[in-house]
Amino acid sequence: MNVKSNEKKENSVVELVIEVSAAEFDAAVNKVYNRQKKNISIPGFRKGKAPRKIIESMYGAEVFYEDAVEEAYPAAYAQAVEQEKLDVVAYPKLEILEIGKDGFTFKAEVTVRPEATVHDYKGITAPREEVAVTEEDIDNEMKPYISRATRLVSVERPAQSGDTAVIDFEGFKDGVAFEGGKAEKYSLELGSGSFVPGFEDQVIGMTVGEEKDINLTFPEDYTPELAGAAVVFKVKVHEIKEHQAPEVDDEFAKDVSEFETLAELREDLGKKLAERRENQAKRAFENAVMDQLIANMDCQIPDAMVEFQASKMLDDYSRRVQAQGIGFEDYLSMMGMTMEQMRLQATESAARQVQSELALTAVAAAEGLEVTDEDVDAEIARLAEEYKMEADQVRAAVPMDDLKHDLLLKKASQLVMDSAQVGAAPAAEE
Repeated sequence: MNVKSNEKKENSVVELVIEVSAAEFDAAVNKVYNRQKKNISIPGFRKGKAPRKIIESMYGAEVFYEDAVEEAYPAAYAQAVEQEKLDVVAYPKLEILEIGKDGFTFKAEVTVRPEATVHDYKGITAPREEVAVTEEDIDNEMKPYISRATRLVSVERPAQSGDTAVIDFEGFKDGVAFEGGKAEKYSLELGSGSFVPGFEDQVIGMTVGEEKDINLTFPEDYTPELAGAAVVFKVKVHEIKEHQAPEVDDEFAKDVSEFETLAELREDLGKKLAERRENQAKRAFENAVMDQLIANMDCQIPDAMVEFQASKMLDDYSRRVQAQGIGFEDYLSMMGMTMEQMRLQATESAARQVQSELALTAVAAAEGLEVTDEDVDAEIARLAEEYKMEADQVRAAVPMDDLKHDLLLKKASQLVMDSAQVGAAPAAEE
Protein backbone atom coordinates (compact mmCIF):
# COMPACT_ATOMS: atom_id res chain seq x y z
CA MET A 1 0.00 0.00 0.00
CA ASN A 2 1.21 3.46 -0.87
CA VAL A 3 -0.48 6.81 -0.23
CA LYS A 4 0.15 8.74 -3.44
CA SER A 5 -1.46 11.97 -2.20
CA ASN A 6 -3.12 13.50 0.83
CA GLU A 7 -5.12 16.66 0.12
CA LYS A 8 -7.27 18.66 2.52
CA LYS A 9 -10.65 19.68 1.15
CA GLU A 10 -13.45 21.83 2.55
CA ASN A 11 -15.51 21.00 5.64
CA SER A 12 -13.09 18.54 7.27
CA VAL A 13 -12.71 16.27 4.24
CA VAL A 14 -9.36 14.77 3.32
CA GLU A 15 -8.86 13.20 -0.10
CA LEU A 16 -6.47 10.26 -0.16
CA VAL A 17 -5.23 8.58 -3.32
CA ILE A 18 -4.12 5.08 -2.33
CA GLU A 19 -2.17 2.63 -4.44
CA VAL A 20 -2.34 -1.14 -3.92
CA SER A 21 0.71 -2.88 -5.36
CA ALA A 22 0.72 -5.69 -7.92
CA ALA A 23 1.80 -8.20 -5.26
CA GLU A 24 -0.93 -7.15 -2.81
CA PHE A 25 -3.57 -7.18 -5.53
CA ASP A 26 -2.43 -10.56 -6.85
CA ALA A 27 -2.69 -12.01 -3.34
CA ALA A 28 -6.25 -10.70 -3.13
CA VAL A 29 -7.11 -12.14 -6.54
CA ASN A 30 -5.72 -15.49 -5.42
CA LYS A 31 -7.87 -15.43 -2.27
CA VAL A 32 -10.96 -14.75 -4.35
CA TYR A 33 -10.03 -17.54 -6.80
CA ASN A 34 -9.59 -20.06 -3.96
CA ARG A 35 -12.91 -19.01 -2.48
CA GLN A 36 -14.86 -19.18 -5.75
CA LYS A 37 -13.22 -22.03 -7.68
CA LYS A 38 -15.43 -24.70 -6.10
CA ASN A 39 -18.38 -23.18 -7.96
CA ILE A 40 -16.65 -22.95 -11.37
CA SER A 41 -16.96 -25.67 -14.01
CA ILE A 42 -14.42 -25.78 -16.88
CA PRO A 43 -14.51 -28.49 -19.60
CA GLY A 44 -11.71 -30.99 -19.05
CA PHE A 45 -11.46 -30.33 -15.30
CA ARG A 46 -13.40 -31.63 -12.36
CA LYS A 47 -15.58 -28.93 -10.81
CA GLY A 48 -13.46 -26.76 -8.55
CA LYS A 49 -10.17 -28.06 -9.91
CA ALA A 50 -9.56 -25.66 -12.82
CA PRO A 51 -6.34 -23.64 -12.40
CA ARG A 52 -6.67 -19.90 -12.01
CA LYS A 53 -4.84 -19.17 -15.29
CA ILE A 54 -7.24 -21.42 -17.22
CA ILE A 55 -10.26 -19.61 -15.77
CA GLU A 56 -8.70 -16.21 -16.53
CA SER A 57 -7.89 -17.25 -20.09
CA MET A 58 -11.52 -18.24 -20.68
CA TYR A 59 -13.30 -15.38 -18.90
CA GLY A 60 -10.65 -12.67 -19.03
CA ALA A 61 -7.98 -11.55 -16.60
CA GLU A 62 -10.53 -9.24 -14.97
CA VAL A 63 -12.88 -12.04 -13.89
CA PHE A 64 -11.81 -11.80 -10.22
CA TYR A 65 -10.95 -8.08 -10.13
CA GLU A 66 -14.16 -6.70 -8.63
CA ASP A 67 -14.21 -9.15 -5.75
CA ALA A 68 -10.45 -8.80 -5.28
CA VAL A 69 -10.82 -5.03 -4.88
CA GLU A 70 -13.47 -5.66 -2.19
CA GLU A 71 -10.99 -8.05 -0.57
CA ALA A 72 -8.01 -5.72 -0.65
CA TYR A 73 -9.24 -2.18 -0.17
CA PRO A 74 -10.39 -2.32 3.52
CA ALA A 75 -6.90 -3.21 4.76
CA ALA A 76 -5.27 -0.71 2.39
CA TYR A 77 -7.66 2.02 3.52
CA ALA A 78 -7.11 1.24 7.22
CA GLN A 79 -3.31 1.28 6.76
CA ALA A 80 -3.50 4.61 4.93
CA VAL A 81 -5.62 6.20 7.65
CA GLU A 82 -3.22 4.98 10.34
CA GLN A 83 -0.16 6.10 8.36
CA GLU A 84 -1.61 9.58 7.77
CA LYS A 85 -2.81 9.79 11.40
CA LEU A 86 -6.36 10.74 10.44
CA ASP A 87 -9.13 10.87 13.06
CA VAL A 88 -11.96 9.51 10.90
CA VAL A 89 -15.54 10.28 11.98
CA ALA A 90 -17.65 8.92 9.10
CA TYR A 91 -17.77 6.31 6.38
CA PRO A 92 -15.45 7.13 3.45
CA LYS A 93 -16.52 7.70 -0.14
CA LEU A 94 -14.48 5.45 -2.42
CA GLU A 95 -13.76 5.57 -6.15
CA ILE A 96 -11.58 3.22 -8.20
CA LEU A 97 -9.23 5.25 -10.42
CA GLU A 98 -7.14 2.54 -12.09
CA ILE A 99 -7.07 -1.23 -12.05
CA GLY A 100 -5.00 -3.87 -13.81
CA LYS A 101 -2.44 -6.61 -13.34
CA ASP A 102 -0.07 -4.03 -11.82
CA GLY A 103 -2.53 -3.38 -8.97
CA PHE A 104 -5.18 -0.75 -8.49
CA THR A 105 -5.46 2.84 -7.31
CA PHE A 106 -8.47 4.28 -5.52
CA LYS A 107 -9.54 7.61 -4.11
CA ALA A 108 -10.98 7.88 -0.60
CA GLU A 109 -12.81 11.00 0.55
CA VAL A 110 -12.42 10.83 4.30
CA THR A 111 -14.34 12.95 6.82
CA VAL A 112 -12.08 13.75 9.76
CA ARG A 113 -12.77 15.28 13.14
CA PRO A 114 -13.26 19.02 12.69
CA GLU A 115 -11.32 21.52 14.74
CA ALA A 116 -13.40 22.97 17.53
CA THR A 117 -12.76 25.69 20.08
CA VAL A 118 -14.98 26.80 22.96
CA HIS A 119 -14.92 30.18 24.66
CA ASP A 120 -16.42 31.18 28.02
CA TYR A 121 -16.92 27.59 29.16
CA LYS A 122 -16.41 28.42 32.82
CA GLY A 123 -19.03 30.19 34.90
CA ILE A 124 -21.94 29.48 32.58
CA THR A 125 -25.24 30.57 34.14
CA ALA A 126 -28.53 28.78 33.57
CA PRO A 127 -31.89 28.71 35.33
CA ARG A 128 -32.66 25.86 37.68
CA GLU A 129 -36.12 25.04 38.92
CA GLU A 130 -36.72 25.21 42.65
CA VAL A 131 -37.93 21.83 43.85
CA ALA A 132 -40.93 21.76 46.21
CA VAL A 133 -43.48 19.12 47.19
CA THR A 134 -46.92 20.11 48.51
CA GLU A 135 -49.54 18.09 50.35
CA GLU A 136 -51.60 18.19 47.14
CA ASP A 137 -48.67 16.64 45.28
CA ILE A 138 -48.56 13.82 47.82
CA ASP A 139 -52.34 13.39 47.48
CA ASN A 140 -51.80 12.85 43.75
CA GLU A 141 -49.05 10.32 44.49
CA MET A 142 -51.53 8.45 46.71
CA LYS A 143 -54.14 8.15 43.94
CA PRO A 144 -52.68 5.03 42.25
CA TYR A 145 -52.63 3.23 45.61
CA ILE A 146 -56.24 4.21 46.26
CA SER A 147 -57.28 3.29 42.72
CA ARG A 148 -55.76 -0.20 43.01
CA ALA A 149 -57.56 -0.75 46.30
CA THR A 150 -60.90 0.56 45.00
CA ARG A 151 -63.55 -2.11 44.39
CA LEU A 152 -66.66 -2.31 42.22
CA VAL A 153 -69.62 -3.10 44.45
CA SER A 154 -73.21 -3.84 43.41
CA VAL A 155 -75.76 -1.27 44.58
CA GLU A 156 -79.55 -1.11 44.58
CA ARG A 157 -80.26 2.40 43.35
CA PRO A 158 -80.63 4.25 40.04
CA ALA A 159 -77.50 4.38 37.93
CA GLN A 160 -75.31 7.47 38.28
CA SER A 161 -72.47 8.90 36.24
CA GLY A 162 -69.29 7.06 37.22
CA ASP A 163 -71.14 3.78 37.89
CA THR A 164 -70.62 0.65 35.83
CA ALA A 165 -73.87 -0.68 34.41
CA VAL A 166 -74.06 -4.32 33.30
CA ILE A 167 -76.49 -4.28 30.37
CA ASP A 168 -77.92 -6.14 27.41
CA PHE A 169 -78.49 -4.00 24.34
CA GLU A 170 -79.50 -4.38 20.73
CA GLY A 171 -79.69 -1.64 18.11
CA PHE A 172 -82.30 -1.33 15.34
CA LYS A 173 -82.43 0.88 12.26
CA ASP A 174 -85.83 1.15 10.61
CA GLY A 175 -86.92 -1.79 12.75
CA VAL A 176 -84.09 -4.05 11.57
CA ALA A 177 -81.22 -5.08 13.85
CA PHE A 178 -77.89 -3.83 12.50
CA GLU A 179 -74.56 -5.63 12.62
CA GLY A 180 -72.34 -4.94 15.63
CA GLY A 181 -75.17 -3.37 17.61
CA LYS A 182 -75.82 -6.19 20.08
CA ALA A 183 -74.17 -7.39 23.31
CA GLU A 184 -75.14 -9.22 26.48
CA LYS A 185 -73.95 -8.60 30.04
CA TYR A 186 -71.80 -5.72 28.78
CA SER A 187 -70.07 -3.65 31.48
CA LEU A 188 -70.41 0.03 30.55
CA GLU A 189 -68.79 2.78 32.60
CA LEU A 190 -71.27 5.62 32.56
CA GLY A 191 -69.72 8.95 31.69
CA SER A 192 -66.73 7.37 29.96
CA GLY A 193 -67.88 8.52 26.52
CA SER A 194 -67.11 5.10 25.05
CA PHE A 195 -70.55 4.68 23.44
CA VAL A 196 -72.49 6.69 20.88
CA PRO A 197 -73.13 10.23 22.20
CA GLY A 198 -76.35 10.29 24.23
CA PHE A 199 -76.45 6.56 25.00
CA GLU A 200 -74.81 6.69 28.40
CA ASP A 201 -76.82 9.76 29.42
CA GLN A 202 -80.04 7.80 28.90
CA VAL A 203 -78.82 4.79 30.89
CA ILE A 204 -78.19 7.09 33.86
CA GLY A 205 -81.25 6.87 36.11
CA MET A 206 -82.18 3.32 35.12
CA THR A 207 -82.53 0.66 37.82
CA VAL A 208 -81.73 -3.06 38.00
CA GLY A 209 -84.21 -5.08 35.91
CA GLU A 210 -85.47 -2.02 34.02
CA GLU A 211 -85.86 -2.20 30.24
CA LYS A 212 -85.86 0.88 28.03
CA ASP A 213 -85.77 2.00 24.41
CA ILE A 214 -83.05 4.56 23.78
CA ASN A 215 -83.50 6.73 20.71
CA LEU A 216 -80.34 8.10 19.15
CA THR A 217 -78.97 9.60 15.96
CA PHE A 218 -75.49 8.49 14.95
CA PRO A 219 -72.94 11.23 14.22
CA GLU A 220 -72.36 12.20 10.60
CA ASP A 221 -68.73 11.04 10.80
CA TYR A 222 -69.67 7.52 11.93
CA THR A 223 -69.34 4.41 9.74
CA PRO A 224 -71.01 4.91 6.34
CA GLU A 225 -73.77 2.37 7.07
CA LEU A 226 -74.93 4.27 10.18
CA ALA A 227 -73.67 7.83 9.68
CA GLY A 228 -76.49 10.26 10.57
CA ALA A 229 -79.01 7.41 11.01
CA ALA A 230 -81.80 7.46 13.58
CA VAL A 231 -81.73 4.22 15.60
CA VAL A 232 -83.33 2.60 18.62
CA PHE A 233 -81.41 0.62 21.23
CA LYS A 234 -83.35 -1.81 23.40
CA VAL A 235 -81.55 -1.87 26.75
CA LYS A 236 -81.95 -3.98 29.88
CA VAL A 237 -80.01 -3.35 33.10
CA HIS A 238 -78.79 -6.43 34.98
CA GLU A 239 -76.57 -4.83 37.62
CA ILE A 240 -75.33 -1.46 38.78
CA LYS A 241 -71.90 -1.19 40.40
CA GLU A 242 -70.26 1.76 42.09
CA HIS A 243 -66.61 2.39 42.84
CA GLN A 244 -66.04 2.16 46.59
CA ALA A 245 -62.71 3.61 47.67
CA PRO A 246 -61.04 2.26 50.82
CA GLU A 247 -60.66 4.16 54.06
CA VAL A 248 -57.30 5.85 53.74
CA ASP A 249 -55.84 5.25 57.18
CA ASP A 250 -53.05 3.33 58.90
CA GLU A 251 -54.63 -0.02 58.02
CA PHE A 252 -54.74 1.03 54.38
CA ALA A 253 -51.05 1.97 54.53
CA LYS A 254 -50.20 -1.48 55.93
CA ASP A 255 -52.15 -3.19 53.15
CA VAL A 256 -50.57 -1.29 50.25
CA SER A 257 -47.01 -0.72 51.49
CA GLU A 258 -44.32 -1.78 53.90
CA PHE A 259 -45.15 1.07 56.27
CA GLU A 260 -47.08 0.82 59.52
CA THR A 261 -48.76 4.23 59.36
CA LEU A 262 -50.30 6.51 56.75
CA ALA A 263 -47.97 9.30 57.83
CA GLU A 264 -44.92 7.17 57.08
CA LEU A 265 -46.28 6.23 53.64
CA ARG A 266 -47.00 9.86 52.77
CA GLU A 267 -43.56 10.93 54.01
CA ASP A 268 -41.91 8.29 51.83
CA LEU A 269 -43.94 9.28 48.76
CA GLY A 270 -42.99 12.92 49.36
CA LYS A 271 -39.30 12.07 49.61
CA LYS A 272 -39.36 9.99 46.44
CA LEU A 273 -41.25 12.67 44.54
CA ALA A 274 -38.78 15.31 45.72
CA GLU A 275 -35.89 13.10 44.60
CA ARG A 276 -37.44 12.62 41.15
CA ARG A 277 -38.05 16.31 40.76
CA GLU A 278 -34.53 17.10 41.97
CA ASN A 279 -33.09 14.73 39.37
CA GLN A 280 -35.29 16.27 36.68
CA ALA A 281 -34.20 19.76 37.69
CA LYS A 282 -30.56 18.68 37.69
CA ARG A 283 -30.85 17.18 34.19
CA ALA A 284 -32.67 20.26 32.90
CA PHE A 285 -29.97 22.51 34.38
CA GLU A 286 -27.19 20.39 32.87
CA ASN A 287 -28.92 20.43 29.49
CA ALA A 288 -29.28 24.20 29.65
CA VAL A 289 -25.57 24.56 30.50
CA MET A 290 -24.68 22.23 27.62
CA ASP A 291 -26.86 24.29 25.26
CA GLN A 292 -24.79 27.34 26.13
CA LEU A 293 -21.52 25.44 25.87
CA ILE A 294 -22.49 24.34 22.36
CA ALA A 295 -23.53 27.90 21.51
CA ASN A 296 -20.06 29.06 22.63
CA MET A 297 -18.34 26.57 20.32
CA ASP A 298 -16.74 27.58 17.04
CA CYS A 299 -16.86 24.58 14.72
CA GLN A 300 -18.12 23.64 11.27
CA ILE A 301 -19.60 20.18 11.77
CA PRO A 302 -19.65 18.02 8.61
CA ASP A 303 -23.03 16.46 7.76
CA ALA A 304 -21.33 13.09 7.23
CA MET A 305 -20.28 13.02 10.89
CA VAL A 306 -23.89 13.43 12.05
CA GLU A 307 -25.16 10.90 9.50
CA PHE A 308 -22.56 8.38 10.68
CA GLN A 309 -23.59 8.83 14.31
CA ALA A 310 -27.28 8.50 13.37
CA SER A 311 -26.55 5.24 11.53
CA LYS A 312 -24.71 3.86 14.57
CA MET A 313 -27.64 4.77 16.81
CA LEU A 314 -30.14 3.12 14.46
CA ASP A 315 -28.02 -0.02 14.14
CA ASP A 316 -27.70 -0.27 17.92
CA TYR A 317 -31.44 0.29 18.41
CA SER A 318 -32.26 -2.30 15.75
CA ARG A 319 -30.01 -4.88 17.43
CA ARG A 320 -31.67 -4.31 20.80
CA VAL A 321 -35.15 -4.65 19.30
CA GLN A 322 -34.24 -7.82 17.43
CA ALA A 323 -32.62 -9.27 20.56
CA GLN A 324 -36.16 -9.30 21.99
CA GLY A 325 -37.31 -11.47 19.10
CA ILE A 326 -38.99 -8.69 17.11
CA GLY A 327 -38.08 -7.82 13.54
CA PHE A 328 -37.17 -4.15 13.20
CA GLU A 329 -39.61 -3.61 10.31
CA ASP A 330 -42.35 -5.22 12.41
CA TYR A 331 -41.41 -2.98 15.34
CA LEU A 332 -41.67 0.15 13.18
CA SER A 333 -45.08 -1.00 11.94
CA MET A 334 -46.26 -1.56 15.53
CA MET A 335 -45.09 1.94 16.44
CA GLY A 336 -46.76 3.45 13.38
CA MET A 337 -43.46 4.83 12.12
CA THR A 338 -41.52 4.66 8.89
CA MET A 339 -37.78 4.19 8.59
CA GLU A 340 -37.55 7.77 7.32
CA GLN A 341 -39.26 9.06 10.47
CA MET A 342 -37.02 6.93 12.68
CA ARG A 343 -33.92 8.18 10.86
CA LEU A 344 -35.07 11.79 11.25
CA GLN A 345 -35.41 11.30 15.01
CA ALA A 346 -32.02 9.58 15.15
CA THR A 347 -30.43 12.39 13.15
CA GLU A 348 -31.74 15.03 15.57
CA SER A 349 -30.35 13.09 18.54
CA ALA A 350 -27.09 12.39 16.71
CA ALA A 351 -26.57 16.09 15.96
CA ARG A 352 -26.86 16.88 19.67
CA GLN A 353 -24.45 14.08 20.61
CA VAL A 354 -21.89 15.20 18.05
CA GLN A 355 -22.12 18.82 19.19
CA SER A 356 -21.72 17.85 22.84
CA GLU A 357 -18.81 15.52 22.15
CA LEU A 358 -16.93 18.13 20.09
CA ALA A 359 -17.53 20.87 22.66
CA LEU A 360 -16.37 18.73 25.59
CA THR A 361 -13.35 17.48 23.66
CA ALA A 362 -12.42 21.11 23.00
CA VAL A 363 -12.74 21.90 26.72
CA ALA A 364 -10.53 18.92 27.58
CA ALA A 365 -7.89 20.11 25.11
CA ALA A 366 -8.02 23.69 26.40
CA GLU A 367 -7.61 22.50 29.99
CA GLY A 368 -5.02 19.82 29.22
CA LEU A 369 -7.17 17.16 30.85
CA GLU A 370 -5.83 13.61 30.84
CA VAL A 371 -7.12 10.16 31.75
CA THR A 372 -4.78 8.29 34.09
CA ASP A 373 -4.31 4.57 34.56
CA GLU A 374 -5.98 4.98 37.92
CA ASP A 375 -9.03 6.51 36.21
CA VAL A 376 -9.22 3.54 33.84
CA ASP A 377 -8.82 0.99 36.65
CA ALA A 378 -11.57 2.65 38.68
CA GLU A 379 -13.96 2.69 35.73
CA ILE A 380 -13.26 -0.95 34.93
CA ALA A 381 -13.91 -1.86 38.56
CA ARG A 382 -17.19 0.08 38.46
CA LEU A 383 -18.29 -1.66 35.26
CA ALA A 384 -17.28 -5.05 36.61
CA GLU A 385 -19.41 -4.52 39.71
CA GLU A 386 -22.36 -3.16 37.71
CA TYR A 387 -22.42 -6.04 35.21
CA LYS A 388 -21.25 -8.77 37.62
CA MET A 389 -18.12 -9.50 35.59
CA GLU A 390 -14.44 -9.96 36.29
CA ALA A 391 -12.19 -6.97 35.58
CA ASP A 392 -10.31 -8.95 32.93
CA GLN A 393 -13.58 -9.72 31.17
CA VAL A 394 -14.43 -6.01 31.07
CA ARG A 395 -10.99 -5.17 29.65
CA ALA A 396 -11.49 -7.78 26.94
CA ALA A 397 -15.01 -6.57 26.08
CA VAL A 398 -14.57 -2.79 26.14
CA PRO A 399 -12.35 -0.96 23.60
CA MET A 400 -9.84 0.92 25.74
CA ASP A 401 -9.63 3.92 23.40
CA ASP A 402 -13.40 4.39 23.61
CA LEU A 403 -13.38 3.99 27.38
CA LYS A 404 -10.60 6.55 27.79
CA HIS A 405 -12.37 9.01 25.50
CA ASP A 406 -15.62 8.65 27.47
CA LEU A 407 -13.73 9.27 30.71
CA LEU A 408 -12.11 12.35 29.21
CA LEU A 409 -15.52 13.73 28.23
CA LYS A 410 -16.80 13.07 31.76
CA LYS A 411 -13.89 15.02 33.21
CA ALA A 412 -14.57 17.92 30.85
CA SER A 413 -18.28 17.84 31.64
CA GLN A 414 -17.58 17.81 35.38
CA LEU A 415 -15.27 20.78 35.02
CA VAL A 416 -17.93 22.76 33.15
CA MET A 417 -20.71 21.80 35.58
CA ASP A 418 -18.61 22.50 38.68
CA SER A 419 -18.15 26.09 37.56
CA ALA A 420 -21.70 26.57 36.27
CA GLN A 421 -23.96 28.85 38.28
CA VAL A 422 -27.69 29.13 38.78
CA GLY A 423 -29.03 32.29 37.25
CA ALA A 424 -30.64 33.78 34.20
CA ALA A 425 -29.39 32.50 30.89
CA PRO A 426 -27.66 35.12 28.74
CA ALA A 427 -29.88 36.83 26.20
CA ALA A 428 -29.70 35.41 22.71
CA GLU A 429 -27.74 37.49 20.25
CA GLU A 430 -29.81 39.05 17.50
